[in-house]
Amino acid sequence: MPETTPDMTQDLARHFTCADVTWPAAQKTDCGPFVLRSSPGGGKRVTAATANGPVTSDDVMVAERRMRDMGQKPLFSLRPGDEDLDSILAARGYAVVDETRILTIPVAALIGEDTDVEQASLAVWEPLAIQLEFWAAGGIGPDRIAVMERAACPKTALIGRHDNSPGGTCYVGVSEGIGMMHALEIIPAARRSGMGRAMSIHAAQWAARQGATDFAVLCVASNIPANRLYEKLGMRQIGQYHYRIKES
Repeated sequence: MPETTPDMTQDLARHFTCADVTWPAAQKTDCGPFVLRSSPGGGKRVTAATANGPVTSDDVMVAERRMRDMGQKPLFSLRPGDEDLDSILAARGYAVVDETRILTIPVAALIGEDTDVEQASLAVWEPLAIQLEFWAAGGIGPDRIAVMERAACPKTALIGRHDNSPGGTCYVGVSEGIGMMHALEIIPAARRSGMGRAMSIHAAQWAARQGATDFAVLCVASNIPANRLYEKLGMRQIGQYHYRIKES
């Protein structure tokens, strides 16, 4: 792996902080060297424990008990620098799931990109009923909408147009000088039409108006079409993380 410089570490920390602010857990609790998160139905990002420093097997066992007491299966998010914790969890039978890439680009590199005038996006908050329908069809239900609603940062929901009708939606929040796009959902009829590209550019343009200097997404590595879209936009990977989960 390439050597990580202090500047890269600081930039990565900014992006993790932005992710926590723009997609926040309902509750965060300190547990020794861990931060535990609770957000029923909100997804792994807002229910996974993260480490603030060195940990031991005993620390892990305490965190496991606390998570079970919270009604959650033990789940940890492993970030760069968590290699020792990763080894401890592997030895305890935790499986790796959802390797996720952190992709970013300066907004200045996107905001001047041309998009089809027929694919204009409208920024609205609260989300419209049609956006909720699009998200629901993509598996983003009320619990994840609640995550968006509680984000205490500049935020919006974009609705994109395709063939004179709504064709897609996404949510964008701004923190740490970063506009982070979440929950991009393009309806089947609008896919392969440039809709995802257009909405990503419009999201970056909106973030720039809120003072963001960078634009970022978190993309599961196995989602090949989404990764291809972001790479074609010129976004670069600055880091990654994955989860380890124990079913029993």
